[in-house]
Amino acid sequence: MRALLSLACAAVLATSVGAGPAHAAAPAPAPDWTDCQDGFQCAKLPVPLDYDHPEGEQIQLAMIRLPAADPVHRIGSLFVNFGGPGGDGVEHLRQRAHWDWLFSEQLRKRFDLVSWDPRGVGKSVPVNCFPNTASRDEFMARIPAFPDTAAERTAFYRDNRELANRCRTQSGRLLDHVSTADTARDLDRMRGAVGDSALNYHGISYGTQLGATYASLFPNRVRAMVFDGSLDFQGNSTGHSDQGRTTPLDTRQRVPEGVADTFASFLRQCAAPDARCAFAGGDLEAKFAALTAAARQKPLVVDGTSYTYADVINEVNGKLASPDRWQDMAVLLQKLYVASGEPQTGKAPPGASAPYQDNSGEAFNAIQCADSIVPRGSEPYTRAAARETHRVPYWGALGVYDMMPCAYWRAHATDRYLGPYDRSPAPILMINSRHDPSTPLAGARDGQRELRNARMLVVNGSGHSTMLVRSHCAEAVKRDYLFTLHRPRDGATCDIDDTPFDEVPPPPD
Repeated sequence: MRALLSLACAAVLATSVGAGPAHAAAPAPAPDWTDCQDGFQCAKLPVPLDYDHPEGEQIQLAMIRLPAADPVHRIGSLFVNFGGPGGDGVEHLRQRAHWDWLFSEQLRKRFDLVSWDPRGVGKSVPVNCFPNTASRDEFMARIPAFPDTAAERTAFYRDNRELANRCRTQSGRLLDHVSTADTARDLDRMRGAVGDSALNYHGISYGTQLGATYASLFPNRVRAMVFDGSLDFQGNSTGHSDQGRTTPLDTRQRVPEGVADTFASFLRQCAAPDARCAFAGGDLEAKFAALTAAARQKPLVVDGTSYTYADVINEVNGKLASPDRWQDMAVLLQKLYVASGEPQTGKAPPGASAPYQDNSGEAFNAIQCADSIVPRGSEPYTRAAARETHRVPYWGALGVYDMMPCAYWRAHATDRYLGPYDRSPAPILMINSRHDPSTPLAGARDGQRELRNARMLVVNGSGHSTMLVRSHCAEAVKRDYLFTLHRPRDGATCDIDDTPFDEVPPPPD
């Protein structure tokens, strides 16, 4: 499906389509790899801050690689982006390179696994919106996942506007140069620097948007691409028809429906006769309705922590992506259900005093707000929240408000890419869970139709991407594709390795 862009986007689109290789800088030098423990090698690579001025100010990208274990039969480098936007790559690869359901031993023999902290992230010139972590923690603790009353909305809008202003003040012109198109140009520099004539790439979640952007800007420099947990690319950048100016980003990406579908899968599996699920027993939908209704009246206290309605919804949403966390979620829901019948007094909401370990939150906003056309100001969100809360109970408002800083963002990404995404003839393999709360299968299918040559493998499980939904079958399909460029028929399926409620759940306290 090719989205029809609004007239307001047309001039920008015409400019951005041709904005890629025309900004080419001099070839990057080969990375100076040094040992950084456990078989990994690390390096810094210089790239232009502004590709309109490629010989101007340079920034350093932090890279990491795990060399191929069988260099004689090495195919090349496999660049991996683990998602976000705003997620780091250096530590993620260090932690996950040996997850055999994601990168099997056979795959590690034939490819160098390479990742990096994208510009704006972690060790690569990070975006910061506060002078120190203490001030950031204090400020962010007062912003709920979404507002649930008129009074909460007023404060929510005010704080998100202030957040956007703080980011501009603290990070300055860096915010103008952290779009996905800028990172795609960085990726092409890295590809050339490691000596690969064409790119091999595995993008997870947001990493699929980066992959689609790279393939559009450099359509003839792609050998193989795996899109794992895929976005609707046009939906993410401009929306379809006039959505960019009227519809919040995750709403038009169908994320609330994906969350509702995955939560329904959680309830079905929890209620199964052989499931070992702490929330089991009785009508699970009615139990969830009862505990959320009680949390709306007064925060529920579990283990000394106070949960508002927004906290409950956000907590469940955060755990749905990973089936490994469903046991813990079931325990928490049961405790909340029990607490919903008791008088409530408690402490601050969860996370209020938890220290930030990285800048992923700021980087998420910086990249997403640079990439996407979204409604500006507060009124479109107030209207959308009322509509979506009715249309998708529990989850609709979360999808409306989760990128609220973008409504007030103060940066101008001159080189962002807004589509189209069908420029590359390269064969692309897409993989998506049947029940995915973050990248719903329906949205991934929209993204597939926006590409020229993509096939979809569906994993019969619940959760977000094969990084979190374990399927050795899917890894074998991916591996065969990366070795041979052979893809299964469109719509082929793989089963998961195990189900969330196979193991005995931890006992409630």
